[in-house]
Amino acid sequence: MTDPTPPPAPPQIWVDADACPGPVKDMLFRAAERAQVPVTLVANQWLRTPGSRFVRALQVQGGFDAADDLIAERAGPGDLVVTQDIPLASRVLAKGAEAVNPRGERFTKDNIAERLSVRNFMEELRGAGVQTGGPAAFGARDRQAFAKTLDTWVARRK
Repeated sequence: MTDPTPPPAPPQIWVDADACPGPVKDMLFRAAERAQVPVTLVANQWLRTPGSRFVRALQVQGGFDAADDLIAERAGPGDLVVTQDIPLASRVLAKGAEAVNPRGERFTKDNIAERLSVRNFMEELRGAGVQTGGPAAFGARDRQAFAKTLDTWVARRK
């Protein structure tokens, strides 16, 4: 008797693409071809992607967190999610996916609660009118850190 359960889908990369820096997308496109790993960019706007059987873009209709909801619904164990959104990272970690921000910093079960607390605290400060500033400019070190994290994930996938 054969098991009717289909085999799990191979790991893939999901990208919260609305705020993802261009250099990170370019690295992901190259990695998709090199490692033959599916990369799906999800955004509220139309995105240009290279002609590749490994890269696709999904445009979600506007709405608060629509892209996040789609990624959280579809990401699964072994997948990599690229996002700056800490609540989304928490949701995909709970489903067994890995999460990393575009600066190469991994979200883990060990650090996600602290990151959510800091995010919520900063949001409260902004809501109270306190100027908290934004993130530092995306630079060469960030690109290198992301490339290293991506290469590590791809190597583990093999």
